[in-house]
Amino acid sequence: MIGKAAGVRVAQRGGQLRVTGEPAAVATAARALEQLYALSASGVAITGPDVEQAVRLLRAEPDARLQDYHGDVVLVGPKRRSIFPRTPTQKQYIHAFDNNDIVFGLGPAGTGKTYLAMAVAVAALLSDKVKRIVLCRPAVEAGEKLGYLPGDLEEKVNPYLRPLYDALHDMVDDERGARLFQKGVIEVAPLAFMRGRTLSNSFIILDEAQNTTPEQMKMFLTRLGTDSRAAVTGDPSQVDLPRHQRSGLLDAVGILEGIDRIAMVRFSDRDVVRHALVSEIVRAYDRRHTREGDGNRD
Repeated sequence: MIGKAAGVRVAQRGGQLRVTGEPAAVATAARALEQLYALSASGVAITGPDVEQAVRLLRAEPDARLQDYHGDVVLVGPKRRSIFPRTPTQKQYIHAFDNNDIVFGLGPAGTGKTYLAMAVAVAALLSDKVKRIVLCRPAVEAGEKLGYLPGDLEEKVNPYLRPLYDALHDMVDDERGARLFQKGVIEVAPLAFMRGRTLSNSFIILDEAQNTTPEQMKMFLTRLGTDSRAAVTGDPSQVDLPRHQRSGLLDAVGILEGIDRIAMVRFSDRDVVRHALVSEIVRAYDRRHTREGDGNRD
């Protein structure tokens, strides 16, 4: 896997490995081998995605130490699976929550914006820093309208909220999660349900924020009560609103950047931690947008 990811040949003979290829690629592969071996020897379980991400990180940041990332654990899931930052931007992102009340995570799909925000929220809940987690999304997707979907309101909105349930499943075991939902300690709702509420002692996450209108974004941000924090995540290049409608996320970034206690963290294709092809797909679409000159639309 390291050979493929780094573009080198790795041959094994007994207890030795021989790495051949371009000098820079060989150096990256050697650093990955040495550091992953050290992590494994210290008891860290190394997965396939960990290997690919390690090579990408060490290629971009030759002086990076994988231990610094694996040691910065946000949360340990129900199967003893540690959730930690895997890129420099992800590390910046989780630490932004330490000193800010509202953190915007901006960037392409697969960069961990929402997933890490949820891990920070669950960790805050389990350590009694907040009393409740509220997760919401605008019920707007590519070309679809709720009225055309079958079922009652709950059945209509559940597909939009499914990614949030899936992420929570990694962080809280099923029995405990069911209890927290039943007691209203964790709430998942469409953005429209936030109107008129004031949320205190809460960690609030707005996902897919690029599909809010400016009015919806202002409504969401002004729900923040005492001792509450908020994460706003979205991809400004993936707006599914009608073409004449300005995105509330883009509007908020322009209005709020530079205000104390509000942080803006920008992710790029280098931060994608899904399948390795996702980075290539993001870059390919960015190149096409650049050629056509349309960029991020308002």
